[in-house]
Amino acid sequence: MPREFVIKVPASSANIGPGFDVLGIGLNLYLEISVNIDPALAETSKQDPTNCILSYEGEGADEVPLNSEHNLITRTALYVLRCNGVRVFPEGTQVHVNNPIPLGRGLGSSGAAVVAGVMLGDKIGGFGFSKQRMLDYCLMIERHPDNITAAMMGGFVGSYLRELSALETERKEIPLSEVLPEPAGGVDTGLVPPEPPVDIGRHIKYDWCKDIHCIAIIPNFEVSTAESRGVLPSAFTAKDMIFNLQRLAVLTTALTRSPPDPELIYAAMQDKVHQPYRKTLIPGLPEILASVTPQTHKGLLGICLSGAGPTILALATENFDAIASEIIKRFAKENVTCQWKLLDPAYEGAIVTEK
Repeated sequence: MPREFVIKVPASSANIGPGFDVLGIGLNLYLEISVNIDPALAETSKQDPTNCILSYEGEGADEVPLNSEHNLITRTALYVLRCNGVRVFPEGTQVHVNNPIPLGRGLGSSGAAVVAGVMLGDKIGGFGFSKQRMLDYCLMIERHPDNITAAMMGGFVGSYLRELSALETERKEIPLSEVLPEPAGGVDTGLVPPEPPVDIGRHIKYDWCKDIHCIAIIPNFEVSTAESRGVLPSAFTAKDMIFNLQRLAVLTTALTRSPPDPELIYAAMQDKVHQPYRKTLIPGLPEILASVTPQTHKGLLGICLSGAGPTILALATENFDAIASEIIKRFAKENVTCQWKLLDPAYEGAIVTEK
């Protein structure tokens, strides 16, 4: 009998002002994976080395690989399967990806793909892992718990990586090439990848004031995470770290209060750890962050880079079009065009539904 199910994973915004590598929000813009496993399609699926026929639409359709050993979603699923004694997808597996999340723009596109892949592997293998256990597999591949946790768990979250003991692993960082070995020309090496320790990441889900909405202003160019991390200093001053920690302590509660306090939130979303150093990668960034305020735009609560950028995240209660238009206009001065989306937190996070 054919079997069908759908996996939906939200986009995410990370860092959120002073919360560098700590805070994340799952957003209701969903990567959707439609899976059909039909034995009648077995011969067709054998065209792929692991029995998975991929199709793709949406953002990145011209650049995303459709070979299951190269595509991040299916490669991640194979990692989960092979950790648990399953080498390939069932014969007759078809996976269709519909992705509205822009690639390389600071909205967690790779994190969503990793979460989708882990959930795909769990569902196909019938392992029945909890979300917390699936998070371990995700964090073996993408070591940014702010994005990953927001996408998997949903809502407004704070997270960190637990310091692992020597018994669990000798290294805190395990290269992607080891977790997900490069395909060997379609030949299965039989190697079993390293299984994740338990509870690599810890998190807490904060409340969120339902009056607060998220405006994502998305410029038409990409900034890679590696590039954006490359401009950061190797060490920070105590003064700058204290500046961020003070505001972080206030912000996580300020965003839960109704009605929200614009002056408090705007000040608490200031940052001295990553945004000042990324201005060289994002034209007009300092001017945008400094000039769009609750005083200049009614309804605005706070503004920051989304993840590594270049997307700008503005939190607001009203006047969304005017706020977005002002930021787009300021980007236009730098000859950068943008689109914008009005989003809300995705409270449930990633979900799987049977068809």
